[in-house]
Amino acid sequence: MAATVPSWRPTGSAVVSRLCRRNPAPAARRAGVVDTGPVAAILLIEDDPLVRRGLQLALSRHGHDVHTAETGEDGLRALRETPADLVVLDLMLPGIDGIEVCRRIRADGEVPVIMLTARGDDYDVVGGLAAGADDYVVKPAQPTVLDARIRAVLRRSAGASDGVRTFGALRVDTTALTVSLSGEPVPLTPTELRLLLTLSRAPGRVFTRQQLLEEVWEHDYLGDSRLVDNCVQRLRAKIETDPAAPVYVQTVRGFGYRFGPV
Repeated sequence: MAATVPSWRPTGSAVVSRLCRRNPAPAARRAGVVDTGPVAAILLIEDDPLVRRGLQLALSRHGHDVHTAETGEDGLRALRETPADLVVLDLMLPGIDGIEVCRRIRADGEVPVIMLTARGDDYDVVGGLAAGADDYVVKPAQPTVLDARIRAVLRRSAGASDGVRTFGALRVDTTALTVSLSGEPVPLTPTELRLLLTLSRAPGRVFTRQQLLEEVWEHDYLGDSRLVDNCVQRLRAKIETDPAAPVYVQTVRGFGYRFGPV
């Protein structure tokens, strides 16, 4: 079967992410459609045609602008042609699997990724998170749960502004939502940025993994601490001179993590 490739094309300022730049789509105002706020451009990469169509329809009902791809190759091509606000990525894909697709997405930019996995075992979860995924949902994915995760991930790049925080060579601008190290910009995913903003808000304070899951991932249940640990590893790789001996994001054994003291 021929792959389904998104048909939308960028024109002018449309190249910029469309999140919060658009009003809810006309479809979201029709009877039976859940109007939950600004439209997000979602790229869904899923090879199962029934799952792909079902999630596309369900997420569209929640107000998202959803386009699809059937294979990892087609998904990467579509993402290069037109930016999306977020990628929903199946782990088990023909050809290039979801973990490799996630690695390539992360190598090219900071677009958030939520992985869909048929199992919740360690191999799938750890592999996806290590590849740079921001979150994961175990199949069969409930549309309301997936919608909530999508909106939580997209909110991570926003938050209260308190100006510029400077810690040694690290500069965190909470208004512009930018980070630099020794004057050089540090590209962070929304999840990595939200984690850094949360920790650096209270230097020296110890956050448990569960507290970070609630504040950063908005998981108000006993969540998967591997989300936190993998994100900390990725953040350290970007802001620490020696990630094995971190200065900024420090481990407090038996408790969790703290920022500094620097």
